[in-house]
Amino acid sequence: MSHIKIKDIPNDDRPYERCLREGPEALSDAELLSIIIRTGSREDNSLELASKVLALNYPKEGILGLLHLSLPELMTIKGIGKVKGTQLLCIGELSRRIWKRRAMEETLVFQNPESVAAYYQEDMRHKTQEQFHVMMFNSKQVLIRDTLLSKGTVNASLAAPREILIEALRYQAVTMILVHNHPSGDPEPSKEDILLTKRIKEAGEWIGIPVLDHIIIGDNSFVSLKERGLI
Repeated sequence: MSHIKIKDIPNDDRPYERCLREGPEALSDAELLSIIIRTGSREDNSLELASKVLALNYPKEGILGLLHLSLPELMTIKGIGKVKGTQLLCIGELSRRIWKRRAMEETLVFQNPESVAAYYQEDMRHKTQEQFHVMMFNSKQVLIRDTLLSKGTVNASLAAPREILIEALRYQAVTMILVHNHPSGDPEPSKEDILLTKRIKEAGEWIGIPVLDHIIIGDNSFVSLKERGLI
C-alpha cells in the first residue's frame, strides 16, 4: 500500500507545478486528471487515483473511458466519492461538447456526408445504445432543428416514419438528413437500416420533404447511404 503524498513528490515532478512550468500539453493523462481530482485518499494520492480511473474499462480503458463511465462505476474506486466522480463525469461531457462545437463551427453548412459525420462523430461513436437523429433544414440548407427521435437497444433503434414526418412538419423543414449510430463501431448498414430509410424517403416525398441522406456513425468511421446508392 502506498503512503506517498503529492507533497512528498519532488517539487519539479508534481503535476500542478509541471503544468505551470511546462504547460498542460506536457502532462500525461493521469497527471491531468490528478489536477482535477486535487486530493487523494489515505491509501492513494491524487496521481494514483487518476491512474486507477484510467485503468477502468467500462467498456474502454484510458482517457476515452471518461466518455463511458457512470458515477457508480467511478465510485468503485476507493477515494472517488460523489464529488470527485461528478467532476470527472463533467470533464467527459465537456470534452464531448467541445468536439461537437468545433465540428459545428468548422462545418457550418452541411453540404456533404463528411460535414454531417464530423458534427456527430465524437459524441455518437461512444454511445452504447443506438440513437436516431433527424436533421431538419430550411431552403438554404441551414440546420433549423436537430431532434433526437429515439434511443434503442444495442442492436436496433425505434424510429417510426410517422414520428419523423410529424417533427419535420412541426418545424417547417424543407429537407431532412437521418443520422444514427452503430454501437458496435461498424457503420455498415443493415437490411433494417436500408428498409427504414426507404420507407421514410417515400413518406417524405409524399409530403414534399425529401430525405437527402442517411448517415450511419461508427467508431471513427461512417457510411452515407446516398453515396452507396441506397437512397
